[in-house]
Amino acid sequence: MRILIAMMKHETNTFSPVETGWQRFVEWGAHLGPAARAAYEGTAMPMGAYIELAKAAGAEIVTPVAAEAMPSGPVSAEAYEKMVGAILDAAPGCDAALLDLHGAMVAETTGDGEGTLLERLRQRCPGLPIAVTLDLHCNLTQRMVDNCTALIGYKTYPHTDMHVVGEQIGRVLMRALKGELDPVMAWGNRPILAQTLRMGTDDEPMRALVALAREIERRPGILAATIFGGFPMADIPEAGISAIVVADGDRAAAQAAVDEILDAAWAQRVEFAYRHEPIDDALARAKALADGPIVLLDHADNCGSGGNQDVMTVLKAVIEVGLEDVAVAAVWDPVAVEELMRTGIGRETTIRLGGRTSMPAIGAQGEPLEITGRVRTLSDGDWIVRGPMYTGVHVHMGPTAVLDTGKVKIVIVSRHHEPWDEGVFTSVGIDPKSTRYLLLKSRIHYRAGFAPIARHTITLDGVGVTTSDNRILTYRNVRRPIYPLDDI
Repeated sequence: MRILIAMMKHETNTFSPVETGWQRFVEWGAHLGPAARAAYEGTAMPMGAYIELAKAAGAEIVTPVAAEAMPSGPVSAEAYEKMVGAILDAAPGCDAALLDLHGAMVAETTGDGEGTLLERLRQRCPGLPIAVTLDLHCNLTQRMVDNCTALIGYKTYPHTDMHVVGEQIGRVLMRALKGELDPVMAWGNRPILAQTLRMGTDDEPMRALVALAREIERRPGILAATIFGGFPMADIPEAGISAIVVADGDRAAAQAAVDEILDAAWAQRVEFAYRHEPIDDALARAKALADGPIVLLDHADNCGSGGNQDVMTVLKAVIEVGLEDVAVAAVWDPVAVEELMRTGIGRETTIRLGGRTSMPAIGAQGEPLEITGRVRTLSDGDWIVRGPMYTGVHVHMGPTAVLDTGKVKIVIVSRHHEPWDEGVFTSVGIDPKSTRYLLLKSRIHYRAGFAPIARHTITLDGVGVTTSDNRILTYRNVRRPIYPLDDI
């Protein structure tokens, strides 16, 4: 038996000014051929689970590509074809495919990156059994469902169950290959453009919806059930909440379960809208707190949802209000890093930090922050994730520097990276556990590494293309009417 195992992941923010060529995938860690297997075997990723299952079955394993990039703008045609072409070229002669995808990829040539891949794969190899894992933020499409055998999504946000769902759907396909199961799928969606900040699976309303999906999976004949929160920063018709259920031969049961999940989601639609707070009020609350660490979230500039990671609005406000003992992760500014490396460790300097990227989608220009401090640390930015999300994966932040103002230590990176693991600090000599304030450019993923140590968390509504304020964004392609853009 010959099994194709591949990974192709990108969460596309169509409002983001950050370009997504092949080099962006390389910077996160794109691998071709046997190097793809070497990079992800033994990790807590879906691809790691797939490799374990294939090895246990004694199968020949083919890994044409494993590529992921930090969220950003639409994927270039060249990068998309490089990944898709590698998978298509490896497929002939394979008995099954196990694919680790995202579900919110928008490319220059298609608004449905995963659906187009699956359709082309089925055209190349009709009848090929295909299992797919997708992110909780997947914008599910008919094309995705029509062109695979069994499909599942993560049930956690932060995504700490990637290996679990990969193993679950991989086992479904392996059993189907033996004739032990007959997977059939039903799916649907509802017109809810949920805010990402309202999708944490430890919070309502997602907690109850995930619990319902888990309960459905315990029913006889149900093989997998998923609620997708969707990715609202992708301006495509299919953006929004959806659900899919895989059953053993009983499509009617699958459809009934899908409707049950989606009806429950629709009943809670108001809870999927984020409610804003003036940043001055939020910082006043933060300043009054006595015990730390206190996590401060600069969520509107989160590169994990496609932000520039160089907007200085929130950092400037934190400095102006006089917070002390603050560690910041991370500001993207490769020019500043080069300047600090020329300055050298231990020396004081004044730089213009961040603000290097304009954001035409929201009518904002980059505004650098002039800041003085001492160069505390210089690093290559490489480390391994030890926390519960992306466990075992190598992180490459690129040349990295820490600038210490005396009150604020700022981690400055050359490659975008969302801070979901303590390694973003510990790799450059900062102990987050003993720091009063942790200012993170993140939404929910920070919880994987920092929720266990955070005494308080305060959301700061700054500026950026990952804003949760729908009034700032101009949607042209999403289906209408849709809540909360429309009062339905």
